[in-house]
Amino acid sequence: MGIPDLVAPVREAAVNQQLRWALRSWTANLPHRHVWVAGHRPAWLADEVRHIPVRQDGTGYANTTAAMRAACEHPGVSDPFVWANDDMFTMRPLPDGMPVLHRGPMRELVAARAGQSGPYVDGLRHTYAWLTGRGHEPLSYDLHVPLPVSKGAMLAALDEGRGHDAHKRTVYGVLTQIGGERIDDVKIMHRAPRGYGPESLFLSTMPDSFANGRVGAFIRAAFPLACRYERSGRR
Repeated sequence: MGIPDLVAPVREAAVNQQLRWALRSWTANLPHRHVWVAGHRPAWLADEVRHIPVRQDGTGYANTTAAMRAACEHPGVSDPFVWANDDMFTMRPLPDGMPVLHRGPMRELVAARAGQSGPYVDGLRHTYAWLTGRGHEPLSYDLHVPLPVSKGAMLAALDEGRGHDAHKRTVYGVLTQIGGERIDDVKIMHRAPRGYGPESLFLSTMPDSFANGRVGAFIRAAFPLACRYERSGRR
């Protein structure tokens, strides 16, 4: 098996500075063959970045499912590949490639969200009930870190788990029994300088915490130089 490609779903946006610094972090620390963007292609991306056009006319969860399916069906994308959202940063070198990581038992995440509601939380409960009803004691793969993906297994999971777009990573991980190592999630939701430091292997941000928080300044300082995926002079 060769070095895998990286695939990132990208929504339409006037500026996507998180993607710029994510690419810099992957170039420095995450071994890969090619980078693909599925969905929107920002004008500042260099020609070296490959593109899979995917319509972005659904919910965010549905759009990323469409992008995932398109990547799995594209003959040019490696099998397996690494799925990495445009707000996921690899902060230190991974010489052996991307490991499989999970968040621990899904029941713990469900219990922690008791009394909450919304598309994500409602989807969490729905997916948990669906998986446990099928005899699984599921782990959660709902982490803001890259995920190694086997194309055939992911397509099978997307077909079998239709309607579970918000938690497709977990459906894939559980149905495919990929195992992995447990970590805490790395998403930094707010500007407050907590939950990260020089020891961080991965980080993820919200647009505001990246643009205006100390975590964003920390990431930008770690990767100050443009990488080969950025077109010179384009913002």
